[in-house]
Amino acid sequence: MNHSRSISNRWQWLRWFNTFNLGLALVVVLIAFALFAPLLSPYDPNVQHISQRLLAPDAQHWLGTDRFGRDLLSRVLFGARPTLILVSLVVVITVPVGLAVGICAGYFGGWTERILMRLTDIVMSLPSLVIALALVSVLGPGLMNGALALAFTSWPSFARQARSETLALRRSDYLAAAKMQGITGWRLIIGHILPLTLPSAIIRAALNLGGIILSAAGLGFLGMGIQPPTAEWGSMVASGSRVIFDQWWVAAVPGLAILLASLAFNLLGDGLRDKMDPRND
Repeated sequence: MNHSRSISNRWQWLRWFNTFNLGLALVVVLIAFALFAPLLSPYDPNVQHISQRLLAPDAQHWLGTDRFGRDLLSRVLFGARPTLILVSLVVVITVPVGLAVGICAGYFGGWTERILMRLTDIVMSLPSLVIALALVSVLGPGLMNGALALAFTSWPSFARQARSETLALRRSDYLAAAKMQGITGWRLIIGHILPLTLPSAIIRAALNLGGIILSAAGLGFLGMGIQPPTAEWGSMVASGSRVIFDQWWVAAVPGLAILLASLAFNLLGDGLRDKMDPRND
């Protein structure tokens, strides 16, 4: 009896250990590190100690120090803040814009659909990172400008998905029944179409977050993101690349943080897709 109970408990633990729970746990840890960075950081992330520059990881500096003697652990913890803020801004901008364009195109059809979809195709055909760099160079480097630049090239995928779902819903019995009850126009769009297209948009947003983190790090690496001395993972990798052959940890530590953050959101998005897919019920 005890043996069978232990086997049952083991299988329950294995059922908990899936992509969604693992991704959610990593995202929660990442957010906790960002929120409690002042409490968790052993040093001020911006204070320079030239006498302690490029120290290897030891008991005093667990992840070593950079070219200016700043503690890498502290800078990595504080670097999670601008990354998460930028990612959140991009999602807040892209999801509503993409849903609005896609739903309007699929519901109204005709010239509205042609104009909106051609605009979507034009933006989608542009190389996202190159256009983001061009926009940031025009607007100027910074957190908000970087978010606007990345959002400009991220919304078309949401629009195309929302359009295809709206076209399928427009011919459904569900909307026909709603129209028979006198629900039309924007009431129908906001009250009936939008709730049905929102879950897939949330899944796509979660899956896109990993790529957005990499793009944000790319902007920081090229000097187009948040400016020094503010801790930001991409700029930290760029700074560490100058000494990567001798002091590898200066670039490897923020690079590992980018990898883990991107992996966390990819796992969360994949798990959300599995949970919200009706075929898995």
